[in-house]
Amino acid sequence: MRRSVVPVLAVLGFLLLFWYAAAVWLNAPWAYDKATRSGAVLDARSLVLDTWTQDKPKLPAPHQVGAELWATVVQKNITSKRSLVYHSWVTLSATLLGFALGTGLGVLLAVGIVFNRTMDMSVMPWVIASQTIPILAIAPMIIVVLNAVGISGLLPKAMISMYLSFFPVVVGMVKGLRSPDAMQLDQMRTWHASKAQSFWKLRLPASMPYFFTSLKIAMAASLVGAIIGELPTGAVAGLGARLLAGSYYGQTIQIWSALIMAAVLAAAMVGSIGLIQRVTLKRMGMAG
Repeated sequence: MRRSVVPVLAVLGFLLLFWYAAAVWLNAPWAYDKATRSGAVLDARSLVLDTWTQDKPKLPAPHQVGAELWATVVQKNITSKRSLVYHSWVTLSATLLGFALGTGLGVLLAVGIVFNRTMDMSVMPWVIASQTIPILAIAPMIIVVLNAVGISGLLPKAMISMYLSFFPVVVGMVKGLRSPDAMQLDQMRTWHASKAQSFWKLRLPASMPYFFTSLKIAMAASLVGAIIGELPTGAVAGLGARLLAGSYYGQTIQIWSALIMAAVLAAAMVGSIGLIQRVTLKRMGMAG
C-alpha cells in the first residue's frame, strides 16, 4: 500500500506546487496593475496573497477551485441549477446513452469486419477516416440536422458521444476477435466447430481483455462528446453549459471547477469499468 500511495501523493504534491506557482506568475500582471493605479507598493507576500485571491484570475489557485467545488457540490441542493451534481447528471445521462449506442455499433461493425471480407476492405477505412473530421466541426451539423427532423434534447448529444466512442470499440474488438492464433483455430476445426461455435467459444472470450480496454477509452471519449454536444446548442444545463457560461462572463473559477468535476466523473466511470473487468476476467479464468 505504501509503495503505491507514496508516489501518487508525491506527484500530487508536485502538481499542486506547480499550480500555485503558475497562479502567481499568470495573475501577477493584474496585481501589479492594481497596485500601480492605487499607488501601493507590493512586496512578495502581498503579491502572492493577491494572486491567490483574485475574483476573476487567469489561473485560479487550487484552494479557490476547491472552495467552488465545495460550494456547488456539497452546499447546494442537488436539484438546484447551481449545483454541479445536477449539471453532472445532465451530462452523464447523455454520456451513458452515447456510450451504450457507440458500444453496440462498435461491436456490430467489428463482428462484420472480422467475418466479412467485403466489410473489412470497405468499412474499416471509412471507420478510420471518420475520426479525422474535427468533432467541433461536425457537432453543430449533427444538432442542426436532428433538430430539423424534430429530434432535440438528450439524443443529439448522445449521437455526438456515440460518434466519438464507437471507434475505439471497433478497433479493440477487431484486434480481440482476431487474437486467437492459427493453432487454436485449427483445433476448433478438428472438433468440427461451426463459425458460430468458434465465435462464442473462442473468439469472443479471447477478445474480452481488448474489449474492456477499448471500453475505458470509449467512456472517456463519450464524456468529451457529451460536453462538446452541449456547447453549440446554448445549453443551460450540463458541464458544457457551465464551461460556456464561465467563458462568457470570465468566471475562470467556475470553468476550472467544471473541468475538475468532469475529470472526477470520467475517473469514476472508467474505474467502474475496470472493476467490472477484473470481476469478469477472474470468473473467466483470465488475469484481470
